[in-house]
Amino acid sequence: MGAWPAFRGIAVSGSNGTGPGAARRGRNGATAGSIKLGPLEHWIGFNLRMAQEATFDAFSHRSQEIGESPGRFATLTLIARNPGISQTELSYAAGRDKSSLTPVVEDLVRRGLVARKRMDHDRRTYSLSLTPDGKKTLTMLTRCARRHERSLDRLIGMRDRKRFLQLLKKIAAEID
Repeated sequence: MGAWPAFRGIAVSGSNGTGPGAARRGRNGATAGSIKLGPLEHWIGFNLRMAQEATFDAFSHRSQEIGESPGRFATLTLIARNPGISQTELSYAAGRDKSSLTPVVEDLVRRGLVARKRMDHDRRTYSLSLTPDGKKTLTMLTRCARRHERSLDRLIGMRDRKRFLQLLKKIAAEID
């Protein structure tokens, strides 16, 4: 089958050990030669992970021009679209554990991109909203995200985009 992109610093190719992936350099500059994937080549989970890594890396490269990471884009977008959202609601919407999201929110607050305010009805809960600087940062990240989405659209094709999104959402909602 076809070649695989660099993954965790290793370039791999399809199960036949041929193709351009065999000579591709990984993140650390080393070439992996020929790594046989065996059944992984045809497993959806593995391919989904490879695609996620590749798209994350591509978006990371685009967002470097602003000095933000891709993970901040989803967090800022969810807060912008849901002013006053609690950190618990945000963690649920982002599909992240609250304990892993807390440092992200603290960083955004410290940098002046997000305002955190205690809720009147529950002093243990904070409501979140974007600051003017947060809105500016989100605008720049959105431009990067749109360029990134156009690249994905070229790969997937506009005809297949809707079905592809449906399948991804089905996996996220229904996997055991």
